[in-house]
This record gives sequence, structure tokens and C-alpha cells, in this order.
Amino acid sequence: AARSVGGMAAMLAHEIKNPLAGIRGAAQLIEANVDTGDRELAALIREEADRVAALVNRMEAFAGPDGLERKPVNIHEVLKRVRKVSETGFASKVAFVEEYDPSLPPVPGDHDRLVQVFLNLVKNAAEACPEDGGEILLRTVYRHGERLAVSGSGRRIHLPLEVTVQDNGRGIPEELHRTLFDPFVSGKQGGQGLGLSLVAKIVDEHAGAVAFESEPRRTVFRVLLPVDTGKGGVR
Repeated sequence: AARSVGGMAAMLAHEIKNPLAGIRGAAQLIEANVDTGDRELAALIREEADRVAALVNRMEAFAGPDGLERKPVNIHEVLKRVRKVSETGFASKVAFVEEYDPSLPPVPGDHDRLVQVFLNLVKNAAEACPEDGGEILLRTVYRHGERLAVSGSGRRIHLPLEVTVQDNGRGIPEELHRTLFDPFVSGKQGGQGLGLSLVAKIVDEHAGAVAFESEPRRTVFRVLLPVDTGKGGVR
């Protein structure tokens, strides 16, 4: 199964590159020929095309070694980017609430892949929100002493940084709870079921964990991550 998903990922990468280059080129032309207000939106399209291109070039997201180059990442800069992209597109009618701990240390990881994690979670949240009164809460917190047991071993890992994406939507059907992070599982009509499996894969690459709880009008996804030691390692 992993091999077939990896092969599909490689095929998708090949098919995505050509139209993506066209989108980027068109955005550049627009950016050079519009006024200041529209230029910012055109730049956002170009920058997002570059980010997606970088992700496509690493489509081993579903197969093979992760090849992750860890650098200190400010998780609030990641969330700022996610909110900006979301509000100019699929979440334009959703109210965002931010509850951030400003003292958080950096996360060791890949900025673009972390953007993809939270972009997928926010997109799912926005699509689940009601048309009127939709709200997404983004929260960060440092949990001292937060340790998770590693399945099959006696070890417990330290994952003190928690990022929460919460919505007031319809909730996730209970029959999907056990398999929600598996490929091709989706509760959305026409959904491909790859977004949350990619979230789980990228979070795992970052030595983190992701979990959720859901009921009508309250679905919460929690991403737990290690923090940077300042020496290229994690703690």
C-alpha cells in the first residue's frame, strides 16, 4: 500500500509541475502590471506557487526517507502565513480567533511543510464551519512536562509545544474517527482523503504527534511538537 501511494505521489508531482509553473508565471505578469493593492495579492499567489513547488519537489511525503532539513522555525510565523492564505481564499467568510503564547521557543523543522500541515487543518475547519457565524480558533501553548508514551517501547517523548486548530462546524462522523488519518478516508463529498494523511506524515517527520476530538459545533485538532535545543537538536 505504501508503495502504491508513493507511486501515486510521484505521478501527481509530475502532473502538477507544469500548471504550477503557468500559475506562477501569470502571477508574475499580474504583479508587474497592477496597482499596489492588487500587487500584494499577486505576490501571495506567486509565493504560494513557489511553496507548493517546493513541496512537490519533495513528494516523498508518502514514501521513502523524509529528507527533512531541520532549522529553527517560529510556529507563529507559520500560523501567520496560514491565516493570510486562508483569509484570501477558502476562509474569507470565517472569523479567526488567535490565542498565542508569545514566549514559545522555535520548532526544529521545515517551515513550508509545517505551513502545509496547518493549511490543511484550517482548510478542513473552514469547510466544516457554518455559512454564518463560522469561527476558527488558533491556539499555541507550552505544556511543561508533556510526555507521550512511544508504542511498543518503554520510552516517553517530550512534546511540550501544542498548536490547536478548533472550529465550530458540524463535527466529524464517529464512524471515521478510527481511520481519519489513513489515505483516501474523507467525510467530504468528493474529497480525496489525502489531506489528513499528509498532515500525519509531516508531523511524524517532525517527531511530533497529532490527535483530535470532535462533536457537533466543536472539533479540535492538536499538533504536539518538540522544541529546538539551539544546537540543531530537539528536546
